[in-house]
Amino acid sequence: MTPALYRGWGIAFAVLAVLCFSVRPILIKLSYAAHPVSPTTLLFLRMVLAVPFFLAIGWWLRRREPRLTARDWASVAFLGFIGYYGASFLDFIGLQYVGAGVGRLIMFLYPTLVLLLSFFFLHRRPMRREVLALLLSYAGIALVVSTQIAPTAEGKLFLFGALLIFGGALLYSVYLVMGSQMVQRIGSMRFTAYSMVVSTIPAVLQFFLLEPMSALRLPAAVWFYVIVLATLSTVVAVFLAAEALRRIGPNHFALIGAVGPVSVAVTSTIGLGEPFTWVQAVGGVLVISGVLLVSLRRS
Repeated sequence: MTPALYRGWGIAFAVLAVLCFSVRPILIKLSYAAHPVSPTTLLFLRMVLAVPFFLAIGWWLRRREPRLTARDWASVAFLGFIGYYGASFLDFIGLQYVGAGVGRLIMFLYPTLVLLLSFFFLHRRPMRREVLALLLSYAGIALVVSTQIAPTAEGKLFLFGALLIFGGALLYSVYLVMGSQMVQRIGSMRFTAYSMVVSTIPAVLQFFLLEPMSALRLPAAVWFYVIVLATLSTVVAVFLAAEALRRIGPNHFALIGAVGPVSVAVTSTIGLGEPFTWVQAVGGVLVISGVLLVSLRRS
């Protein structure tokens, strides 16, 4: 395979991965609209349906070096808990009150949060370009949410949901910062498979503690959305992203990732009837511009 073809496939994998990830908030909102399903039940089904695939990958990669120590397993467990269970659960709850397009835009802030974590905890001095990126991104988010925050019950719920999704983005950023060393040591596929398997445990425990078994009596539409959520938007998306990162690197993957918030904004407006104003469009452009300035900085 020629280098150009190798890279071309990498770009194709990246586009497909971003589109698969982008379907997730749409599927969650459609599930809520089809039936009064709780975030606990929805997360439980997503994790349980996806985990067999990650178990298979983890078993296939089990003999690769280096072997994991007890400390490695503890790190995988902690990072899986915050990065997949915690971040996903906050996102699922937040999407009850926030539109899919706005929710995706808030989650897309995670590269800027990684930058902020590096500033505060790794004592990394910011560059002018990075400061500009932060100002653009958070000015854009402020513009987007300002149109829906109001001193009403609906406005307060929207703010609550937006803060939950932002909290999910923050947890995912911590996962990325702390997991970077583990990825270099044991490989991205193995780390992802193991942390995904571990993160299923709290989702299962939470469901059996909080929900009755009757919560699984769901209409066929919800089961369809959950199956697509677990397979296309979780398993397929993760593996496509891993292969794309290997072929084209994180900088170019981040550039293609800007397609995500745009595609969600369009599909949520068409498919879910969510409002999309010029203020949201300007805010979205600012957020995407800021994130790209961060993601595409020279190493």
